[in-house]
Amino acid sequence: MNEVTIIQVLNETLYMTLIISAPIMGIGMFVGITTSIIQTVTSIQDQSLAFVPKLLATVVTIFLMGSWILNKIVEFTVRILTNLPQFAH
Repeated sequence: MNEVTIIQVLNETLYMTLIISAPIMGIGMFVGITTSIIQTVTSIQDQSLAFVPKLLATVVTIFLMGSWILNKIVEFTVRILTNLPQFAH
């Protein structure tokens, strides 16, 4: 396994991590910003009000996108394991 192959696999791994986590992080960020705006407008500064909606949105997003995330992880794992003999050289 040469350096180019290692860098290519690491690059693909980081890209896959970004693709998998982007929807969850995006929804969490959107809900967090929306909650912060509502708290600022209404002058309510309760910490649980900021935490609970983000937690619920993240759990719902994981529940709805779980099969897509699992398919992406399985495809990536199969691709890596299929090319494993090539990495030995």
